[in-house]
Amino acid sequence: MLAKLSVRPSARHRAVRPSVRRCAATGAVGLALLGTGLAATGRADADLDRFYDQKIKWAACGTASELPRDLQCGSITVPLDYARPEKGALALALARYRASDDPRGSVLMNFGGPGSSGVLGLAHGRKDFLDLTDDYDVVSFDPRGVGRSSPVSCGADATNEALEATDGEEMSDPRETLRQLREVAAECAENSGPVLAHIGTVNVARDLDVMRHVLGDSKLNYLGFSYGTRLGAVYAAQFPDKVGRMALDGVDTLTAPLAEQGLASARGQQTALENFLTWCTSELTCPFGQDAREARDQVVELVDSLDENPVPTDFGYAFTGQDLAGAIGQGLYTKELWPMLQRALAQLMEDGDTRGVEALATGGMTLPAPHRADDPLVEEEDVPLDNLPAALMAVNCADDPDRPAAGRLTRDLERLRTAYEKASPVFGRYRLAQVVLCYGRPKGTDYIRERVKDLDTPRMLLVGTRGDPATPYRWTVETAERLGPSAVVLDNRGEGHTGYGSSDCVHRKIDDFLLYGSLPRSGSSCGTEGDDRI
Repeated sequence: MLAKLSVRPSARHRAVRPSVRRCAATGAVGLALLGTGLAATGRADADLDRFYDQKIKWAACGTASELPRDLQCGSITVPLDYARPEKGALALALARYRASDDPRGSVLMNFGGPGSSGVLGLAHGRKDFLDLTDDYDVVSFDPRGVGRSSPVSCGADATNEALEATDGEEMSDPRETLRQLREVAAECAENSGPVLAHIGTVNVARDLDVMRHVLGDSKLNYLGFSYGTRLGAVYAAQFPDKVGRMALDGVDTLTAPLAEQGLASARGQQTALENFLTWCTSELTCPFGQDAREARDQVVELVDSLDENPVPTDFGYAFTGQDLAGAIGQGLYTKELWPMLQRALAQLMEDGDTRGVEALATGGMTLPAPHRADDPLVEEEDVPLDNLPAALMAVNCADDPDRPAAGRLTRDLERLRTAYEKASPVFGRYRLAQVVLCYGRPKGTDYIRERVKDLDTPRMLLVGTRGDPATPYRWTVETAERLGPSAVVLDNRGEGHTGYGSSDCVHRKIDDFLLYGSLPRSGSSCGTEGDDRI
């Protein structure tokens, strides 16, 4: 599931198509450099102590004007393969806000995706986390394969090839469909380097434990959003005796197959789109006019027309309807982005200007500049602009053990395509393409489905939002039942993806838990009246 993104337009992201920049093997370069340096130390490669005993060198993140001056950046190294630490290491980018006084420890955060940069999420969500700095250093990171941490990429044409493979005409020849999907998987492997084989939540949870120790914490205090809730649950299963105060907001499923997850997302985004259009058509500036029903038809027509006749841009590529579906989807995750989405759609419809929707599609933000000259992380300009969707698919596929055989997949494609387009005429094809991209990749782990349950940990706070377009409220209930008595559920009777940034009540309950250990009664709720932070 994709989490809420803080979107800020940038010149760099306006100038390049979000899914087409090819950046071959940047992860391979970083791994080669790090592997050389570690081999020279003479330490026992089979021993994880060298990773747990390292120190972080914190420094200013850089001179980028949009970054808070009090944000500090650093990095750590973690094993590429925990089963064989001698194979090499990865550098992970970290960022933090220092506690206002002597800290009692750290709170680690993950903003979801999978594929969202934790460094950027922390930088641009600064005001939301200031209360936590009363007692804690607030820390986030770019997980392996994301941002500056050995970013994965699928290259220029992977998304378009997957969309072609699931098109009705292509599905008349199943062999051609499967050939195209295998080619996409091969392009992702070629462009991503060695990290792709070691991506996934099980490994990131182990990285979390290295961070916990390096930060000096005996227990992990953690706040995870959307996919970050899956990460928190997996950590709790792997390291139950290291769990401190853990809050999970916008709870992800631990059991649903990717095909079911994609359908839920398509339905949720369609509902969010209809809510957006109801708001938009109440404004005179709405580019679709003042009739919500007609506006829904216009959006479908706009996506279809751009697929048939993509809009040329000043940068040498054509902007398609599926590019637009991805951009609209990003703009729907929180009401805070609705005005920006409205302006971006008006620019596109009235002037043929794609810059606004491109900024939404990419997250619209630049990465922090390197904080020191010898930093082994990937340079800012070398992070592929398809990194977010490429990382999302890499992690979701690594976490999912289902790999239907060729015959089963070809039989299911037409049924899935019909179901997805029924769920959403705007987002259906886009979501289906993300699901079938797992074909041709190695089978994922069964650890999450089989082992992340019946946890013996301190109590954890799980927040579900009734009107969440990405993580349905029922997933919160199902995951809480699966985790067992340690799960305490807070019912947020509001709208939008996650509650911490939109509900004063949710924000207060989570902060009270992290700061003071105060938990609400399981099943209690946050209402909507007088509780809107947007």
